[in-house]
Amino acid sequence: MKKIGCLNSELSYVISKLGHFDTLTVGDCGLPVPPGVQRIDLAVTYGVPGFFDVFNVIDAEAKFQKVTIASESKTQNPEFYEKITSWAQKNGVEVVMVPHEEFKAGTKKSVAVVRTGECKPYSNVILESNVSF
Repeated sequence: MKKIGCLNSELSYVISKLGHFDTLTVGDCGLPVPPGVQRIDLAVTYGVPGFFDVFNVIDAEAKFQKVTIASESKTQNPEFYEKITSWAQKNGVEVVMVPHEEFKAGTKKSVAVVRTGECKPYSNVILESNVSF
């Protein structure tokens, strides 16, 4: 058994397979998962696990160069927006903001969509993998 890090076998496997420019979506419990894209459903109940509970584990295990968020998050979920943009600035990650409909279309290219129990609107990111060297 692993001693640290991501204990979910599906999520751990997907993270380990990410190559440069691959994308991984992490979303709230309402984000649709496109047909043909792997769904990793971690939601237990409303709010559990929260978005940042899952995001922080993923962030500890992989390096990212770009994060895409819905532009609506700036006004509809300012706490989320502030946390993500602060994280991006601290880590040298480019922030791309697009309308929510465009965001949902972008999830079609993701290796997987990770569903959390988060219930706050627009708590979704598309993370683009970087190299770790």
